[in-house]
Amino acid sequence: MSVRSTPTPERIKRKDPNRFHHPHQVDLIILHANELVTLDSKYGVPRVGKGMKNLATIQDGAVAISDNSIVFIGTTEELITKFPPNEETIIIDATNKLVTPGFIDPHTHIIFDGSRENELEMKLAGMTYIEILESGGGILKTIKATRKAPLTKLIKNGRTILNRMMEYGTTTIETKSGYGLDTESEIKSLLAAKELNLKHPIDIVSTFLGAHAVPPEYEGKTDEYVEQIVSEMIPRIAKGELAEFCDVFCEEGIFSTEQTKKILLTAIKYGIKPQIHIDEIVDSNGALLAAELNAVQVGHVLKSNDDGLVALSKSETIATLLPGTPFCLMLKDYAPARKMIEMGIPIALATDLNPNCWTESMQMIIALACYHMKMSPAEALTAATINAACAIGRQQEIGSLEVGKKADINIFNIPNHNFLPYQFGVNLISKVIKSGKVVVDFE
Repeated sequence: MSVRSTPTPERIKRKDPNRFHHPHQVDLIILHANELVTLDSKYGVPRVGKGMKNLATIQDGAVAISDNSIVFIGTTEELITKFPPNEETIIIDATNKLVTPGFIDPHTHIIFDGSRENELEMKLAGMTYIEILESGGGILKTIKATRKAPLTKLIKNGRTILNRMMEYGTTTIETKSGYGLDTESEIKSLLAAKELNLKHPIDIVSTFLGAHAVPPEYEGKTDEYVEQIVSEMIPRIAKGELAEFCDVFCEEGIFSTEQTKKILLTAIKYGIKPQIHIDEIVDSNGALLAAELNAVQVGHVLKSNDDGLVALSKSETIATLLPGTPFCLMLKDYAPARKMIEMGIPIALATDLNPNCWTESMQMIIALACYHMKMSPAEALTAATINAACAIGRQQEIGSLEVGKKADINIFNIPNHNFLPYQFGVNLISKVIKSGKVVVDFE
């Protein structure tokens, strides 16, 4: 296996290169895909309801790439006719393989230091998330480690995580600050994400999550901490153009809906788009607030009431479901995906990678979505690609395989999309193509 930023796959050799001269030469082509999942936009973006099952597949499919963009999608026969390769063309044979858009992970927390593996035994003993937090563990432990870590360490940690994500087929992520919870540490975290976006093949969308928890120095003074966020943190982050989104953990005992609204309205004033962690542990009417603010996405949505779900169905907000979190917290309840799909709420999937839910694999998340939320394999794949692109406002660039879009593509060692959750616990990737370059090759 190799992981790299530039490709070195076998190039074909032709006796007569002039025979294949064509005004539209391509750099890389994929031929003979057993199932090519395009998820093209003619069926709607984002996909909702029954539309989530329509993957727009092509048998014996083919893709042509020039520079970093897709220039052809169709059958192998059509591609060879329109874009005959020359001796410089990289050819990938996808016989008996599944080809899909690259995974998009629209809710992660990759910028942190330290680990919390000791908390697994606490969970096994029956301690809740809040109880672990109150004992000085959880996010408070990560805050201490992250504040002490130099910028270089946060970048190194993030790079390690991104490399693993890429090996499992993720080509774009959203990631949040939120483990610093003071102005300088939050800025340090966002600078780490910015540097990684510049240097790593995976594209990174940054979110400011200063309202992830109340730091220990503000215990019992949440309103004062909110004032620091709105008067100091957001203006500095906006001035430095360090975050595209602002998020808040709106949850009982953490930030109320009133405090959340104050933070997000300030962010909007500064040109930073809103998103919210809502209703993970109890129903806090977060879904209603998200719809009111037209948040780009909301995360978790385990406990949202029916009025909130109806409001979401009438809004443009994407509900990003995170089945890895209740799995790690050993909860019985998962987000009501079937109910939400029937209501026409657009659903995305994400890992929620963080020290409490540490998985880099969107393949694992797709399996959990099927086995615990009763999503079909097609619905889960839709949620991990085109709908996930909508959750970060990138649906015009990525999330589907269409002419003109960025060539972010996964090739799997399985024959069709039904295998993604069916064969679980292993990495099914054959190759990952990012911006037209082979960056992972297990062949």
